[in-house]
Amino acid sequence: MIIQPGALLREYRLLLLFSFRWLLLSAIVGGLAGTASAGFLVALDFVTSWRELHPWIIALLPVGGLLVGLLYHYWGKSVEGGNNLLLDEINRPTQLVPLRMVPLVLVGTLLTHLFGGSAGREGTAVQMGGALADQLSRWPRLVRRRERRLLLLAGLSAGFASVFGTPLAGAVFGLEVVLLGRLRYDALLPAFLAAAAADYVTRAWGVGHTAYPLLAVPAIAPLPLLSAAAAGVAFGLAGRLFAGATHVVSAFYKRLIAWPPLRPVVGGAVVALLIWASGTTRYSGLGVPTIVQAFQEPLPVYVFALKILFTALTLGAAFKGGEVTPLFFVGATLGNALALVLPLPMPLLAGLGFAAVFAGAANTPLACTLLAMELFGHECGLYAGLACVVSYLFSGHRGIYGAQVVGQAKHCLWQRQQGRRLRDLL
Repeated sequence: MIIQPGALLREYRLLLLFSFRWLLLSAIVGGLAGTASAGFLVALDFVTSWRELHPWIIALLPVGGLLVGLLYHYWGKSVEGGNNLLLDEINRPTQLVPLRMVPLVLVGTLLTHLFGGSAGREGTAVQMGGALADQLSRWPRLVRRRERRLLLLAGLSAGFASVFGTPLAGAVFGLEVVLLGRLRYDALLPAFLAAAAADYVTRAWGVGHTAYPLLAVPAIAPLPLLSAAAAGVAFGLAGRLFAGATHVVSAFYKRLIAWPPLRPVVGGAVVALLIWASGTTRYSGLGVPTIVQAFQEPLPVYVFALKILFTALTLGAAFKGGEVTPLFFVGATLGNALALVLPLPMPLLAGLGFAAVFAGAANTPLACTLLAMELFGHECGLYAGLACVVSYLFSGHRGIYGAQVVGQAKHCLWQRQQGRRLRDLL
């Protein structure tokens, strides 16, 4: 086949135009998402420190729940879907994501953490990134209608990358999270550019991230690899339990309480009483100190289960925040406990759990493998990849994002579920 020089020239001219356009658009998306995440992380550090210095405020968690509930009931009904709203818009575009999602999820998350609820931060950053990116769709000369999905994916990637300081994982997360079992290759360039830009902007604002230890790994051999795979099974089941518990609590509150603002009030009272009964604030907020501790010393074996309970009761009652940092907590502490029975170093198992429980709950094994390598060093890549893939398989067609569509079934016996959303499989 002979390629005409003119046709070749036109092809590369189009590719250059596409690249330059998305370099500009991704820089804008990354700048917006990175700035929003930087401000959010600074505010989150402040409210977390204030709560730890004044633990009495946890007794007012029902009041915080009422504020969050009223906020979303009267001003946030159009955006209460959160991450699932963004995934629905990518899979089945209908209307522009309202800009009000940004201040609502920001304030709602800060209130949740201030009063001691157990929640994360990824959901907030992803929603802010996606909503801010979608505002560019208002200018059809800047963003063509068919490119809106790419813009939303870039916003998701930028939000994730900026809040954790992991641009590679953030980029692949946006590509992987929409369709279970498939990657969105058409969004490769926008996702990677936006993730890199958002991470750069967040750091340029002087906002840092938690430093984790570089993991020492054993030589490649059958026993360590089998141990990592066995741990992956436990991590996948934990991820499935986390997602299932949150959905069950949410459904229970919806059946029990008709008026939505009252659900976080009751849920806040339950969580506050449990915190008082446990005698510790370990399970409030992000739990980063406990995550770090899981790499350093043995912890009680039940810690991971209590974090699942506290987070399910918080998020299931309609408090705001993400699931990912609690999943990091669950994974790191479960890996810490597995060091009692598996012949792998405790820090390595904590790191594998950190990434792999999230991989199973979010159905994003590739992103989580990269996450482990970015946070703990590339040497752990093979073990992290094995644990994440096994966790992904054993979590089944369940997950924390009900709007995920099954693009490729995890097993041939589940082929009939392809094309359906996870929430329709419950």
